[in-house]
Amino acid sequence: MKENEIYTELNSIRSLMERSTKFISLSGLSGIMAGVYALIGAWIGYKMVYTDGSGMRFRDVYVNDPLVWLPLFLVAVVVLVLSLATGILLTIRQARKRGENYWNPVSKRLLVSMAFPLITGGIFILILICKGHYGIIASACLVFYGLSLVAGSQFTFTDVKWLGLCQIILGLLAALFPGYGIIFWVIGFGLLHILYGSIMHFKYNQ
Repeated sequence: MKENEIYTELNSIRSLMERSTKFISLSGLSGIMAGVYALIGAWIGYKMVYTDGSGMRFRDVYVNDPLVWLPLFLVAVVVLVLSLATGILLTIRQARKRGENYWNPVSKRLLVSMAFPLITGGIFILILICKGHYGIIASACLVFYGLSLVAGSQFTFTDVKWLGLCQIILGLLAALFPGYGIIFWVIGFGLLHILYGSIMHFKYNQ
């Protein structure tokens, strides 16, 4: 057997093993779109909270007003729903493009691994809202989302783990500066997603 044939055979074996252990149909475009949604949501949130030229100073009394935090919560939910819907649709399209089954044992394990930190984080954030601890909600979102990515990265691309670690670091920094959560939100959910999605798209989806 020639050397190039051996190389081709080894690549085929490696690809087969990778498909059986890792979900490789993630769409980079979904990451970019999630980042765009987050930037739009952050801009809307900024306009809701900082409307009188007060800069980025933490406005505890104003944010505690249900007329403010309830619309902010709804904006966050809309961003989440749009991101999930876009991610699911583009991932299904990517899987079909590769001729793969998007709902398989590996994708199921991926979702289960990510679900535990996300559900735990969601419950924790609801508790924070009920107790009025609004200053660290952005931090909690970033940290638990990062933990979810790290947990799920064992079933997909390694790049996902690095995105998760960056989100965790940003979340911890946001806890140190509770008045600037919107900035860390923009960096983590907006800019990092766009950067990650672009890398994924040009690295794997071409």
